[in-house]
Amino acid sequence: MIPVFGSQVGQDELDEIADCFSRQWLGSGPKTAAFESAFAQRLGLSNLVVVNSGSGGLYVAAVLLDLPPGSDIIVPAYTWLACAQAVVLAGHRPVFCDVDLATGNVTAETIAAALTPETRAVMVVHYAGLPARMQPILDLGLPVIEDAAHAVDSRIGNRACGSFGDIGVYSFDAVKNLTMGEGGGITTRSLELAARARILRHSGIGSAGFEASIQGTGRWWEYDIKAVSQRLLVSDMNAAVGLVQLRRLDALQAERRRIWQIYQEQFSDLDWLVRPADADPGDRHSYFTYAIRIPNRDRSAQALYRQGIYTTLRYHPLHLNPIFKADVRLPNSERLNQEALSIPLHPNLSDDDVETVISAVRALPGTC
Repeated sequence: MIPVFGSQVGQDELDEIADCFSRQWLGSGPKTAAFESAFAQRLGLSNLVVVNSGSGGLYVAAVLLDLPPGSDIIVPAYTWLACAQAVVLAGHRPVFCDVDLATGNVTAETIAAALTPETRAVMVVHYAGLPARMQPILDLGLPVIEDAAHAVDSRIGNRACGSFGDIGVYSFDAVKNLTMGEGGGITTRSLELAARARILRHSGIGSAGFEASIQGTGRWWEYDIKAVSQRLLVSDMNAAVGLVQLRRLDALQAERRRIWQIYQEQFSDLDWLVRPADADPGDRHSYFTYAIRIPNRDRSAQALYRQGIYTTLRYHPLHLNPIFKADVRLPNSERLNQEALSIPLHPNLSDDDVETVISAVRALPGTC
């Protein structure tokens, strides 16, 4: 079965993990700090606070905004469920907005249509790694959580996605462009918010016992609890994988871009298939997923599966999930729910895999 998502790891990552073993340091420590510094430097960020997952990062971001309890936060309907769950876990209400049909991204217009008297913030997701048009959204004047989970290498001009909002969030899970196995990151221009994020990720503890002992604190084992929070730390073993992946990112991205461009060319003559949008001139895409729009989507997915090609929908619109009790119609998200399909795109694909996918997709009108 040709997988739809995947990362590429090997001996270099194993060697870096082995160094954790030789140092006998498995928990959060020097490699975590080294990854934070290297990642922030590459993207030109003020800082990076590594956490256990992108989902955990979204939760921390929602908490850091210090909104009144029960505030409304606008969230794209066409995104991963953690975006809405983070809002709920932080004590607020997700209000779903539609996305642009061609890009899968929110726009200032789709956000404005969902505003309520209780709206206090907006969450923006760069779908598939395609940069959303941020300036009109920022001009709305609301605090912005910028979900760059798909956009680790995306840029608007010379500026990295994740750096435009009040708080940016990254994901380094097993199938992301840059993987740690599991992990996420938070960035903000505010040094105060970054310091609070570091406290929140460590169960709300102001300083660890080991740190306190170095500072000469008398009873360093007594917790200095600053906030109530979950434990959201990442291990140095995860960070070790991330450090190697960061060094390999240009090569990994080049392979993703190569496959993307092959698909764009090979599907350009199919009038029944809608290809995903490329980045605007001067911007950069991250190529996380290649999502086409096709008729007979469900039957097409089944036909591809029978030929050993795994596909999926990223994502089932959140406003259609009964748990969120959303009473709204969002036509573009609902159309994507009927037509969109992510086909394999990742650096582990062989040329034969890519050719197999192309041939099978092109033959869909006669096989389903």
